[in-house]
Amino acid sequence: MNNLIYTLIIGIGATAIMDAWSIARKKLLAGKAPDYGMVGRWLGHMANGTFRHDAIAKSPPIPGERVIGWTAHYLIGITFAALLTLVWDTRWIESPTLLPALVIGVGTVLAPFLLMQPGMGAGIAASRTPQPRAARWQSLINHTVFGLGLYTSGWVTHLIFFN
Repeated sequence: MNNLIYTLIIGIGATAIMDAWSIARKKLLAGKAPDYGMVGRWLGHMANGTFRHDAIAKSPPIPGERVIGWTAHYLIGITFAALLTLVWDTRWIESPTLLPALVIGVGTVLAPFLLMQPGMGAGIAASRTPQPRAARWQSLINHTVFGLGLYTSGWVTHLIFFN
């Protein structure tokens, strides 16, 4: 049961760190923050059997899409934290190291590249966006920050519960 709690804390923490980075990036670099409402719209349309859109922003809104999107965002972060503890064993929680967290963090970029972006109309690895290379770099940076967030949250969890 404790490992489940630790995984929840690590996943929520890592996702929050990624969100903090998105806010900082938006303010510092005048970039655009991810719109998780569009993720909620995409997921909401799945209930009606629509899994792929030409452009998710042009698809009809779904009631509660922002809540759905933000909830999914954090549940996905928790799931990726669970993947970390499954692949590297729960001993990683007791003694977090950077490399496994970065491997999982960077590896998670495959989800938007191969599932979310194509499903939302942006193409594989944002190939249908106006600036695919820039979109790819932003995704890679965000997911690297998520990996650093896994490591940081792992250490905070370690310090709170194992010292």
